Order: sequence, then structure tokens, then C-alpha cells
Amino acid sequence: MQNLKSSMDGRFAGRRRFRFKVVVILLSICTIVGILIPLQQLLASQQSNYAIHSQQSFNQPQYYPLTQTVDSKLYQPIDNWVGRLILPQKDEIKDDSDWVWFEVQQAPPEVANLIKKVVRLQWKNQQQLKSYVKAVTRDVNFTSATVASQKQGNIHPQRLNNRSEVKPLQSLAGARPKDDVIVTVDNAEVIETNNQQILQISQEPILATGRFYGLVDIIQAKNQELFQVRHYNQKSAKFDGIEETIRIPQQVVDTRNIPPSTTYKLAASPAGNAGWYIYGAKNNQGVFVVQALAPRSLFQLQPDKIILGTETGRDYINQYWDIAATDKGKISKVLLDSTATESQQAISQWQEGDKLIILNLFGGIGGEKAESLGVPQTITGHFAFGIAEIIRSPFTKELEFKIKYHQIYAHNSDGIISGTQTWTNYMGNLQWGWLATRPVIDILIKFDPVSQDYNFDGITISPLNEFVNQLQIMMARYRVGDGTGNATVTPAASCIQDSSQALYTAIAVIKNLVKSNPRIQNWLQNHPNHPQTLRFEQLTSLGSALERSLVPLGIIRADWKSNVDILAGIGDTKEPFRDPSIWAGLTTWRTIMPRQAHSELAALFWKQGAKLWFLQTYQVGGWNPEIAPLAPTPLLGQIKLPFTNVPLISIILNRILASIFIPAWHDWLIASLALLIYAVIAIPFGLSTGFLHLQIWSNKPIYYLLLTLRCLLTPAITEEFFFRVLFLPHPTEVVNWSKWSIWAGLSLLIYVIYHPLNAKSFYKDGYPTFFDPIFLILATLLGLTCTITYALTGSVWIIIFIHWVVVVLWLAYFGGMSKLENKVNIIRNS
Repeated sequence: MQNLKSSMDGRFAGRRRFRFKVVVILLSICTIVGILIPLQQLLASQQSNYAIHSQQSFNQPQYYPLTQTVDSKLYQPIDNWVGRLILPQKDEIKDDSDWVWFEVQQAPPEVANLIKKVVRLQWKNQQQLKSYVKAVTRDVNFTSATVASQKQGNIHPQRLNNRSEVKPLQSLAGARPKDDVIVTVDNAEVIETNNQQILQISQEPILATGRFYGLVDIIQAKNQELFQVRHYNQKSAKFDGIEETIRIPQQVVDTRNIPPSTTYKLAASPAGNAGWYIYGAKNNQGVFVVQALAPRSLFQLQPDKIILGTETGRDYINQYWDIAATDKGKISKVLLDSTATESQQAISQWQEGDKLIILNLFGGIGGEKAESLGVPQTITGHFAFGIAEIIRSPFTKELEFKIKYHQIYAHNSDGIISGTQTWTNYMGNLQWGWLATRPVIDILIKFDPVSQDYNFDGITISPLNEFVNQLQIMMARYRVGDGTGNATVTPAASCIQDSSQALYTAIAVIKNLVKSNPRIQNWLQNHPNHPQTLRFEQLTSLGSALERSLVPLGIIRADWKSNVDILAGIGDTKEPFRDPSIWAGLTTWRTIMPRQAHSELAALFWKQGAKLWFLQTYQVGGWNPEIAPLAPTPLLGQIKLPFTNVPLISIILNRILASIFIPAWHDWLIASLALLIYAVIAIPFGLSTGFLHLQIWSNKPIYYLLLTLRCLLTPAITEEFFFRVLFLPHPTEVVNWSKWSIWAGLSLLIYVIYHPLNAKSFYKDGYPTFFDPIFLILATLLGLTCTITYALTGSVWIIIFIHWVVVVLWLAYFGGMSKLENKVNIIRNS
């Protein structure tokens, strides 16, 4: 009976434990489901920064009346033509032409009657424009990756989805969910057809902010958004003009947990010491509302520092991204000139009308509310090319930089569009500009062989225009993601990779044009000393240097080659493609990281004789104490040696990758000459001292093969990678020769000392040969030969070849084997 009771108690206890486990499991499942479902709903409905800011009335186009009256002494239109793009409905597009609607907000005086009207905007009837439109026309069909990206809060051209033959003007107008894209257009022509007014253009519209702009000194804040300002007086050339109350809206906090700009302490900003350009329009109450800010001092041709000389300029290029904590909120401008002998001479060479190449790069957001890193231990930043022109300010009559960016920009949460943008729209815009939140450096490059056109017996070549054409093609492709609606960032496809592809393509197009045209060839041959010929030779030299930098391994990417072939009319496909693979990225590894490309392109132009101007802003405008500027880094650049600022892993990766390119024929010629010089010195010296003597090693062919393989692995590969590649700055690095020589001497000394130490530790067969003074002299000569050859070629394969040949010949034919005690071990250990 007792046993039966115990058995029943056990069964009841077991059932209770089973029920308890079931309840726990069910509760766990409910908890997990309760967490996952809201999380999934959150992800599915995550707002974009664009959606958040678009809810604010002052960020909406309709907030600003189309009819505006401003004092022409205080404000100027930002351009002759300003308007809002409107995407036509599907059924409105009945032909193959590329057109959109254009709401005219500003027009030249002779056609001011068009203001408030909606006209048709289309391309002029020119063959080059037709070719451009055809090259970038795509059917747009969203992929699953595009839909997933939308759910994460990124802005994609939703209104273009499932449309056929989307063209560049349409992709610009339909880039955002709403018709709120504001642009300016240059060289527009008004025609009338069938009682319809049409605006024809020959250049792509430029993304812009505001309708009017003025130059003011911000005196004080009346509250968070209303500011008392004093306008610039053209007669006195001072800020003693009319006072006015304007509104500078405070933007709201978005998904980054910070606002994109702030008005806090704006009046006290040191960046405004020379005044501010304010961009915007009046609201219904007649108050001028600022949509973008631009510090006047940034654009003045008045550098804070001038650096003269090649070596000092190279040193500056090596450290211009060093940011101090005190730099926040400030502007810095540095001018580099390698030919001028005094400061005023350096400034005077920048003249009105000059056109300049821009290398644009922004860094990261640090501080209490730092942004998350997309790549571990790396601040990637964003790179873009641009074009600047030196103009005369309509307000001050001073020379200023007018900056436009050609932004190849992936789809994003802010609604920033891939396209040509004014500085004001990309940097100064209060809703999405980067002036207030990121450190930004623009390098302006003056190099006449690129910026000036060529006329060869009536055939005109414009390197700058060709470059811009290729950038425009890439920007249009990005807007529609080559038909997927999604331009994503990968190691092989990104802002810097595809900007570099545009540069590579422009170089290839010009090379093919010159090579295939006998008239150009004849002109160059008949005018060998003409200034244009000499300038063209500089362009050719620059092109070769850029190609080596853009294709560092000597392997041309398939997608890059396809693009060039299509433009040349020899491609086997109708549309270029993008290769996002890691291998494609490695073949153009120098342009994977924006920071590296920014610095190396600057150094390359500097080496070619260009003049450089560095415009630097470090979170300029209102003061946000919760963020700090962070410099962009190379890959893994935040991993540094303790107590130093040296990114060791990044340097090692860079040096290894830089050294493994495929050598050209002239590199092998240098190797042959280096071997010959070494042999001429080393063989007579070694024979005269008795250290070398002709003695052929007698052994089977298989042992000869093993010997050569062993010598290739060690010492050739191991020693050259360690003592040359890792120790020495690669020739492409921005290091002056005096510092490079110090590293070369140190590496050579350690290389020589290493041999006797190795004979006493790891390679005892080398004792006592590696202690012989004659051996050490010959080793020093070999190390010096490889060091100099590496400086000239930058190729590790070349110096490995030299080292390998010398060692194998010594061992097999000059008595080396007889000097090593355990000859058999050399073979067995191989």
C-alpha cells in the first residue's frame, strides 16, 4: 500500500513538473512573439529622416509663395532660372523624349511672366544629349533588396517603380516621394509649340536650395528662430546696411538622435566673422526664412596659411586630416604652391574664370551622440568630385570660389539625390546639409592641362567636360540603381569606386580619341614645342599616373572595361553593368576607402605640379555640444599603436596591397639593370677576396628544383616582405625623401644585423658564414640594391626576383653550398 501511494505521488509530481514546463515554454513563446511582432512592425514602418523633416512646414515648397518681392539691394536670385521639378504621370508620357514639368519660381526679367507657371522642361535637339539620354535610360523594377531597404527608412524612387524607359530628367524629378526637388538650369531657351511653352536645356539641372540669397552679419538671436541681422553695404564695403529680422528655423531631431543643424549660439560662431550668405525665400508673413547658410569666409581667396615648396607641401598632405578638439566650429583654409617664392605670388595665380577640380570628403560624427560605424574600427566618410570656378561676388565684388559637386550618392534616409549639387544644397542646407554635423575638406586643384581645352586643327578636346560627362552618366545610373531602384554600397560599388570609374573612363575616352585620329597625331608631331603640345604631354603624364593609381594591380575590372568599350562602340552589350564582387573591389583597392583616395589623388596632382587649396570646415554653424568631428580613416584606421596616432594595421595592409601589382616591362628593365650592376660589383669583389669561387653544385635535378623553391620562399619572399615592404613607405605614400631615406637606412641596418643573429638562433647552418665580413658586405650590397629598386618600381615581385636570383646563383654556382655546414638539411627542410 505504501509503495502504491509512493507510486501515485510520483506520477502526480511528474505531471505537475510536466505542466510547469509546458507553461514555461508557452510563456516563453508568447514573450518572444510579443517582442518580435512589434519589432517587425517597427522595422516595417521605420521613418526616414526625409519623412521626419518633411513634416515641418518650412521644409515644404508650398510654404513659400511663388510671387515674391525682395529688395534687389539686399537679395539676389540664386540663378536666372529656379524651379520645382514635377514628375509627369505615366499616361502623360507619349513619346520617347525625356521631359518633366517645371514650376517656374524665378526667371530672367525678359520672361518674368513665366513665374508661377508650369512649363515643360526638356533637352535641346543635340546628338550628344541624345546619346547621354540613351546611355542612362532604364526600365525600373524594384528588387526585394530595394523593398527591404525602404523598410529600413531609405528613400528610393518609388514613383518610378514599374515604369519603362525612365530617362535622366524623369529620374531626377522622381527621386523623392514628393515633387519637392528644387533646381536651377543654365543656358535655358524658351520656345513655344502648339501654344505650349517649353524650356529647353543643354545641361543637367543643378540641385539647389532657396530662391534668393543675401549677405548679412548675424547680430543677435531674438529667440530660438528669429535673428536680427545687418546687411552688407556695397558702398561702404562693411556690414552697416539695413537691419532686418529673419527666421532661421530650428530643425527637429531625427533618427540619428540629433538635428541636422542648430541655431544655438549661431550668432557667436567664429565661422561668421566675415558674414553669412543666407539662402531662402519669404513666407506668407513677408519674413525671409533661411533654408541654407554659407560662411562667406570659406569662399574668399584669403588663406589662413600658405605653404611654399614641394617637400613642405608633401608633409602637409600627409597630415591635413589631423583634427584637434579645438577645431570644432571653425574654418581653416590652406594654400599649397610648389613654384611660388612668396605668398602674394601664390595667391595672385588664382584668377577670375579659373576652373578647378574638387576632391570632396566628409568625416564622421563623434561625441556623446556619435554615429555607429558601418565598418569596424573604420570611419569611412564619403567622397565626391566637383568643379569650382573663381567668380566675382555680386555683393562684395571680391573673388570667390563657386562650388558645385557631382555627387554619386547611394540611396539614403535623408533624401539626398545623386546629381550635380550646389555647395549650398549639399553642405549648407539646414535640413540635410553636412556643414553643421560633419568635418568636411574640399581640395581645390588648379592644373591647366586638365582645366583648359585643346584645339587640334579644329578638333576640340575638353578633359574637364569629358570628365563631367562621365560623372553625369554615373549619377543618373545611381538615381535608378541601374533599373533596380537601389544603388547600394559595396567594396566594389560605392561613391568613391564609381567616381573613380568615371575618371578612368574619361581618361580612356580621351586616349582612344587621340589614338584613333590622324589629324591630332599629325598636329602633335608637327608642333613638338608648341605650348599646347607641352600642356598635352602633362595631361598624358597625369593620365598615366591616374591609371596606375586607379588600377593598381594592373588588372582592369570587367565592368570598367565594358563601360569604356560601349562608349567606344565596340562593346558586346547594350548597357554597362556593375560588378559588386570583392574581387572587383580588390583590383581597384586604392579607391575602396574614401580617405585613402582623397589623400592619394591630392598627392598625385601635387607631384604633377598642380596648386592646391584646402577648404576645411569642422561642424560649422550653431553649436551642438553633444557631437564632435571625427576624421575619416583608412580601413581599420582606428586601431592604433598604444600611445601613438599610428594606424599600424591599416599601414601594413596598404603597403602589402600597394606592392603586389603586376610589374610593367619598364619595371623588369630596372630589375635587369639592378642585377647587372650588382653582378659587376659583387662578383669581382667576391672572387678577389676568395669568398666566391666557381663551383657548380653537383646534384640531381629534383634537388635543384627544391633548392630554387626553398630560396624563393626564404629568404626571397619572407625577407623582402619584412625588410622592404613592411619597413619602407611605398613610393606612392605621401612621405618626403629625407624621411624615406631614414627608414631605408634603418631597414638596411636591421637586415644586415639579422643574418648573424639568424645564424645563432633559427638557421644554425649559416654559422659561421653569416658572420664573415665579406658575406655581410655582399648582403649589404644586395639589400641596398633591393631597396633602391623598390623605391624605383614599388613592386615586391621585382625585388623578390632579384633576391632569389642572387641567392640561387651563389648557392648553386659560386660555392655557397660548400660554405653551409648541413647542405643536406637545406634540401630536406625545404
